[in-house]
Amino acid sequence: MGKLFLVATPIGNLDDITLRALRVLREASLVAAEDTRTARILLRHYDIDARVTSYNEHNHARKTPDILAALEDGDVALTTDAGMPAISDPGQELVAAAVAAGHTVVPIPGASAVVAAVAASGIPARSFHYLGFLPRQSGPRRRALTEAAGSGDPLVLYESPHRVRALLADIQTALGDRHIAVCRELTKMYEEIWRGPTSGALAHFTEPRGEFTIVIAGAEPTPAASEDLTDVVSELRARHTPAKTAVAEIARRTGLPRREAYDAWHRD
Repeated sequence: MGKLFLVATPIGNLDDITLRALRVLREASLVAAEDTRTARILLRHYDIDARVTSYNEHNHARKTPDILAALEDGDVALTTDAGMPAISDPGQELVAAAVAAGHTVVPIPGASAVVAAVAASGIPARSFHYLGFLPRQSGPRRRALTEAAGSGDPLVLYESPHRVRALLADIQTALGDRHIAVCRELTKMYEEIWRGPTSGALAHFTEPRGEFTIVIAGAEPTPAASEDLTDVVSELRARHTPAKTAVAEIARRTGLPRREAYDAWHRD
C-alpha cells in the first residue's frame, strides 16, 4: 500500500522548499494538486516530470476515490497552491479517508505564512490563536473576532486583498485599536510587514494588493480586584482556616506575594 505525503510548497519564493519535499515529488507515482497550473510551475522549476491530477475544494468528493485507488499502487503527494495541505487548504477529507483505508499519512513540513508572520511581527507569542480565514460577511466576522477578543494570545488570520480593509475595520470595531502586524506578500518580491495600531493600518493600506497574513496582539490582562488584607485575615481566622490554606488564600485575594501573605497570617 502506498503512502499519502502532505507536501508543503513555497508560499511565494520557489527556493523555499526542502530537499525532502523535492525527493518525494520526484518519487511519487501521482501528485494531487489544488491547482495543476501552479503545481506544474513548481515542478518545471525543479525539472520534475510527475503525473499530476487536480484535487481541490470543488472536486474533492469526486476525486477522493480515484486518489485512494492510486494509493493502492504507489505513493501520492498532495500539494496546495502554497503552504501545508489541510491547513486552511484542501486535504483534510483526503487525509481522513486515507487513514480510514489504512494508508500511512506522512507530513513533509516546509514554508508557513503563519509561522513566518508571527516570528516577524515583533508581538510576544509564546503561543498564538490561529483563526485562518474569517467569514466573508461583516456580521459573522465581527462575532468571530469578539469571541476571540479575550484571548491573551496573539490572533493570526489570513485575508485576501479585496476584503482586507473591511477586515481591519472590523478588527478595530471588535477589538479596539490594538497593535497589529500586517504581513503582505510574504517571501515574494513586494513583501511588506507593517507594524502599528489598527487605525494606522487602515490609513496605510488604502489600495491593498497581494495576500495578507495579520497578527493581532493579545488582550491585555485585566488586573484582579484586590481585597482588604485585614478583612481577609479576619474572615479566615473566624473560619479557623489551616495556616497553609490561609496563606494561599490571602495571596490570591489580595495580590500580595506569598511571603508577605505568610507574614500577615502569622502576625500577632
